[in-house]
Amino acid sequence: MATGKVKWFNGEKGFGFIEQDGGGPDVFVHFSAISGSGYRNLEENQAVEFNVTQGPKGPQAEDVRAL
Repeated sequence: MATGKVKWFNGEKGFGFIEQDGGGPDVFVHFSAISGSGYRNLEENQAVEFNVTQGPKGPQAEDVRAL
């Protein structure tokens, strides 16, 4: 799994981007990829781990978990 910090996340729109530790392109994250139930949200600069997959517009995070 990759690790990184949330660059920004818009809770109203349900998406944002994660900055990968060690560099590399920012990774798109959709609220549906956040592990957990109920309202799923991420905070700016929050440490997370995730799997990177290839989405239609570039790298995309799946199985996102807060650290």
